[in-house]
Amino acid sequence: MRDIAFFYDPISPYAHLAFERLPEVLVGHSVLVRYKPVLFAALLKAHGQLGPAEIPGKRDWTYRQVSWLGHHHGVPLEMPANHPFNPLPLLRLGLACASAEAPGETSRFVAEQLFHHVWHGGLDASDPQRLAALQALLQAHMAERERPWPAPDSDEVKQRLRSNTDEALALGLFGVPAMVVEGHVFWGQDALPMLRAYLDGDAWFDGHWDAVAQRPEGVRRT
Repeated sequence: MRDIAFFYDPISPYAHLAFERLPEVLVGHSVLVRYKPVLFAALLKAHGQLGPAEIPGKRDWTYRQVSWLGHHHGVPLEMPANHPFNPLPLLRLGLACASAEAPGETSRFVAEQLFHHVWHGGLDASDPQRLAALQALLQAHMAERERPWPAPDSDEVKQRLRSNTDEALALGLFGVPAMVVEGHVFWGQDALPMLRAYLDGDAWFDGHWDAVAQRPEGVRRT
């Protein structure tokens, strides 16, 4: 069985698209997917970047493209009432559901609730009443499994998110979604066919994966 780490932040529509499409990409392969929430804004800050929704022009294009991609792939995707928004409450809710054995991971069910909260219905992802309803749903889910529920705003849960984000940075990740398998990083929902090719044993990866990246810089802007 192969191990895939799926780093995500529910604020990203591309992460939502990749999450929904991932099962079809993995058909026929024995894999364990570990869903790891990270703070996308922290990755951007570490690399001195702005998010797509923070750049005029690119923001408009991003929203149009992801809406079309959802239509094209048959993935329900409705823009939330406000975007971007503060995803910390959602990230912490998800990690409050992590098990003691894997404190930095969410189950696929939990990750799905976070994504659907944002990308289904066109509602306000930060609405306190909606967040309270989501928390109640997740608490009930944990109670059914007789698992402890640390407070989402506890130091324990906050540290889980920091640790995940630090791990992502140590791996060289710069955005979400990012899928990591056997030291190979696949970034973005449009990398899903490439991920599938790698899992299928495409010979391209033997001779080109490292070689194409080993190029000297001709110029660097400051």
